[in-house]
Amino acid sequence: MKVRDVLDAINKRSPFSAACDWDNVGLLVGDADWEASRVYLALDATDQVIAHAVEKGADLLVTHHPVIFSSMKRIVADDFTGRRVISLIENHIAYIAMHTNYDVFGMADAAGERMGLLDAAALECMETPELPDGCAGQQGIGRVGRLERPLPLRDYAAVIRDTFGLSHVRYFGADDCRIETVAVCPGSGKSVIGLAIEAGADVLVTGDIDHHSGIDAVAQGLCIIDAGHYGIEHIFIEDQRAYLEKCLGENIEIFSEPFAEPIGVVV
Repeated sequence: MKVRDVLDAINKRSPFSAACDWDNVGLLVGDADWEASRVYLALDATDQVIAHAVEKGADLLVTHHPVIFSSMKRIVADDFTGRRVISLIENHIAYIAMHTNYDVFGMADAAGERMGLLDAAALECMETPELPDGCAGQQGIGRVGRLERPLPLRDYAAVIRDTFGLSHVRYFGADDCRIETVAVCPGSGKSVIGLAIEAGADVLVTGDIDHHSGIDAVAQGLCIIDAGHYGIEHIFIEDQRAYLEKCLGENIEIFSEPFAEPIGVVV
């Protein structure tokens, strides 16, 4: 099994060409002809994650968020990104990032299905080579659908907390606000608040919502449940593991970073 075989498998489900123009996806470190028999999955390529990949003897690391995002003029050890790239190369570990291509083809469906949304549709349809008509196949960023039965906001916030296995969530809106139509945007969803309002959602489940964005959304009739950036997107690991095991079977051994919320809370 080569790195290019894993790239091909990922590309069939989450085409790299579907990524946003500003993104950085695909093979970012290593050689497509390197062997790839032991794969490590994580949300972020942190120092700790790379150390874990080395411990497992991985020859390929696959993450959602790209470790190389902005342009780099130097790869040096006194820069934290450079240090990670050097560590990957020193340990002969190739590295693949699948960010907004997976947001469009994978993450949104996985989140909507886990939340049990009925009649789910794309919240933000994407114009990609695979979707010349924009909304063909209902692919795009986020999902909007309805619950089987309405719930008060506070109760639904608890459902989201438990559904994604989190210690806590934050919410904007009245405790007893009636929630039936739900929009979800894993990761950072401030930019889709307007789309959620246009879609008639009662609540947007997302992450990284600041104070003013939250109270302004409520003023426009949209409640917010902030589950954190990691809170929803950590499902990438489980979902991608199941997909790669199905596609590549006995040809690879897959390891994954344990669940760990990156933010602590003192109550």
